[in-house]
Amino acid sequence: MSKKRSLSAQGRAYGAPSSVLRRALLGGLVLTVLLAVAGLLAYLTRAESPTSTKPSPTPASTQRAASPEATTGNDAAVAAPPKTGDPIVFAKAATKVLWTYDTRSFSRAEHVAGLKRWMTSEKKYTDWESVSDQIPSPVLWSRMHDNGQHASAKVGEGHFPQAFKTALAQDPGAITEAYVYAVTVTGKQSIAWKGSGSGAESRATTLAVQCRPDHACALVGVLPSVAP
Repeated sequence: MSKKRSLSAQGRAYGAPSSVLRRALLGGLVLTVLLAVAGLLAYLTRAESPTSTKPSPTPASTQRAASPEATTGNDAAVAAPPKTGDPIVFAKAATKVLWTYDTRSFSRAEHVAGLKRWMTSEKKYTDWESVSDQIPSPVLWSRMHDNGQHASAKVGEGHFPQAFKTALAQDPGAITEAYVYAVTVTGKQSIAWKGSGSGAESRATTLAVQCRPDHACALVGVLPSVAP
């Protein structure tokens, strides 16, 4: 991919684990860890913040309520979250929308509003900053728009990291407080821009997904690093 032409490569618009970790440390993000041999984030808690997004989760049998911002934008900017109780199915769908964008047709505000619909409403666990860190800045989005840049994603495999499975086996009841699962997803992101420019790269991410019984899953956040 051309370094000059692909603007998302500047600042790593989609996927900046080091900046997520720095922000977590500086911002007082509280991580609750289920320890295995090497340790893995199994569920994540976050200090209550007035800027946290609070779209309401709903039972799987009912329609998920959209946040006020989501209702004002164009829903087509980001696909709607699936109504599923399967953490892996949800994480794969969430990964696809995190790796997909179209600056030609949608504003950054529309894109942000669409992603907020995926978040859990539980302030104790939601980590919107780790998700918003994946979105190009307003200035970069404008430059990408001028360049006609857009991206699509093909999601491959999703799984519970081994350390997460080990931790659950050692303490099965630990999950029942937050019902937050760690899921690692792999796939490929393809980027194109004006002048027939294009490029693609294989990617992987680990998401924290909340799936309470009798409720549709919701996104908690993006972990700072990929868990195998």
